[in-house]
Amino acid sequence: MPRFILSLAFIATLTASQLFSVTAMAGIVSIEESKVEMVLGKADAPVTMIEYSSLGCPHCAAFHRETLPKIQKEYIDTGKVRFVYRDFPLGTPALAASMIARCAGPKKFFGFVEILFRAQAQWSQSKDPMAALTKIARFGGLSGDDVDACLKQQTLLDHIRKGALVGQETHKVDSTPFFIIGDETVSGAQPFEAFKKVLDKALNK
Repeated sequence: MPRFILSLAFIATLTASQLFSVTAMAGIVSIEESKVEMVLGKADAPVTMIEYSSLGCPHCAAFHRETLPKIQKEYIDTGKVRFVYRDFPLGTPALAASMIARCAGPKKFFGFVEILFRAQAQWSQSKDPMAALTKIARFGGLSGDDVDACLKQQTLLDHIRKGALVGQETHKVDSTPFFIIGDETVSGAQPFEAFKKVLDKALNK
């Protein structure tokens, strides 16, 4: 059974200062914006590539660091592939990171994902991951109050939870990263050549 979070139990781990009433939320977007599908590429691209990912997963970080840039250059930026990122958080810190990235909004989302993956070891292994995530979020323009407000949004948490459950039940996702390309699936951070083979096959159908 995947370890994605199904409740607001993680709120109990926040420090007292993080639980105070929030007065400044200028840095986060509306709930509606935070729940939209996070996409790279053209809407009318002939092939859609879906990734189920956990921001706390080292293999996911490796894919985003080493392989996705090559896929983006050859397929996404050229209009051949539409890339969809879906949250499948494994563990409490990863769930919080997913919420923070989404609260930054669609325009900043993938920038936040990159920051969070690059700093993964700092926050995922921290004794106080929430404080570490708050510090990292400042680099993306979110204040501590913004992060506090974001992590209290039950509607967003429910949205992430539902998406993960759909992935598990519909596509049998049980680990990350997990990819759906056309009618094929790819599991794990495979090398670029492996994705190229599947993507070219989908494009030639």
